[in-house]
Amino acid sequence: MILPIVAYGDAVLKKEADDVGQEFQGLDELVNNMWETMYQADGVGLAAPQVGLSLRIFVCDGTPFAEGEKGDASCLDFKRVMINPVIFDESEERSQMEEGCLSIPGIREAVERPETISVEYYNEKWELKEERLSGLAARIVQHENDHLDGVLITDHVNPMRRRLLHGKLRDITQGKVPVDYRMKKV
Repeated sequence: MILPIVAYGDAVLKKEADDVGQEFQGLDELVNNMWETMYQADGVGLAAPQVGLSLRIFVCDGTPFAEGEKGDASCLDFKRVMINPVIFDESEERSQMEEGCLSIPGIREAVERPETISVEYYNEKWELKEERLSGLAARIVQHENDHLDGVLITDHVNPMRRRLLHGKLRDITQGKVPVDYRMKKV
């Protein structure tokens, strides 16, 4: 089932999400719904807070970034469900790239992030995994993990830039931005 994506301004996007317990009922359905919602919206990642659930889970599929002549090899077969992820061992090497967000349509902002990270998480089968990621795969995980901590791409920009975005952000909050997917207004 395609879920509505929560628009910028909703309090759930600024809240630190709760851990998901193994006894959580409906995990398979939630994961399937998140995949369906993400793909329908042409996203590469979707965190539970973006569908109104304050839970530490996200799905991501970076494989579209691996395609083509200038594809990023870090995204080859990079499709994951991450439950209760913990990022650690961030590299000192950082890179900056424009990022977008399904909850903030029409806005892309340059965000600086560590180039390489390690992440520990449970997959949808409750198997504990640990991976060392770099490139776009690392960026996708950091972006989605930010959602679990109540951090948005707009929190990474300087206050002056945020003020310049104020009108666009207000329009998103009020549902005045056209999107090709279901969106829940504030």
